[in-house]
Amino acid sequence: MNEHIQKPKRKKRIQVNILIRMVLSLIIAIAINSLLVQLFKKISSITEWHWFRNFFPYLLTPLFMVIFIFTFLVLTRRIVRDLITLEQGLQFISEGNLHYRVPVVRQDELGRVAHNINRMTERLEQQIVKEREIEKSKMELITGISHDLRTPLTSIIGYIELLRTDSYQDKDEYTRFVQNTYNKAIHLKKLLDDLFEYTRLTSVDTHLNLRRINLFQLLDQLLFEFEPIAQENGVYIVKDIGDSSIITSVDSDKMARAIDNLLMNALKYSLKPGRICIRLQATPEQITIKVENEGIPLTQDQKEKLFDRFYKVDHSRSSEGIQTGAGLGLSIARNIVELHQGTLTLNHTNNTFIFQLNLPTDRSSSS
Repeated sequence: MNEHIQKPKRKKRIQVNILIRMVLSLIIAIAINSLLVQLFKKISSITEWHWFRNFFPYLLTPLFMVIFIFTFLVLTRRIVRDLITLEQGLQFISEGNLHYRVPVVRQDELGRVAHNINRMTERLEQQIVKEREIEKSKMELITGISHDLRTPLTSIIGYIELLRTDSYQDKDEYTRFVQNTYNKAIHLKKLLDDLFEYTRLTSVDTHLNLRRINLFQLLDQLLFEFEPIAQENGVYIVKDIGDSSIITSVDSDKMARAIDNLLMNALKYSLKPGRICIRLQATPEQITIKVENEGIPLTQDQKEKLFDRFYKVDHSRSSEGIQTGAGLGLSIARNIVELHQGTLTLNHTNNTFIFQLNLPTDRSSSS
């Protein structure tokens, strides 16, 4: 695909070009006819061809027309050639060759027609590529859903079958089967919740319930609830969030979901034992939340795909005590942040991961 289609710079009217060639053809035809008349007079004065003298006047008009038409065709052959090129280009494009581009060699209406044909073809090609990507995305969505839901569902069915057929040895094993079934059901519900949240965030009619809240209090509450979970998994929390109120307009439920997803992602992929450092900063330009942890380094390909939906890094990096998700957590977090006109990026150096969430402060004030 051509990245750039050259647009004609000057606007010359093809009617003027044709008119000029017509006038030139007329002048040339008149000039040649005049020369023929002068030649006829000389021949008449030398010879006594009376029949030629009587017949020649009838030849002047046909000769003039033939000379005029021939000259006009010669002078307009380039225009005709460019028209043929346009016709051939349209033929190639109509046969499905969307990589073809009509040469833009003129600066008049024909040049603009060629430019518009190329622009139309490029947009059509982009639209087809986009539709193919959407179709591929749908297939990946179906595949991802099927794969992630099948695992816990299969486990639930297996445990229920064991319970249904009384295939347990004692009360303790029965309790363990019930507890495992419950855990798998909760996991399945979380996967469905993530999927529902993702589809809702990516729909065209998504809207935010913006309210002015204290972002410091929201983050502090989330860390208060998160700290016991982190300690159970051998990770301690380092808080650097200050103690000042940061009032801003956000959708508190969605923003809490985004921050919680970042914290859970850091917990899953942190080295154990380890630490997670959370920082909160506010400037006149933006509010920044950083979640830092140490883990196994990523390849460049893994880093580029990290925010893609259903993408999950090798399960060997995850904590055994934490159930794996559907690979939607970071994608959901980024969608939520972007809905708030912010950004979510990853700064990855060696084994250090810093997820940086930036929100604009044009709607907020600090105290």
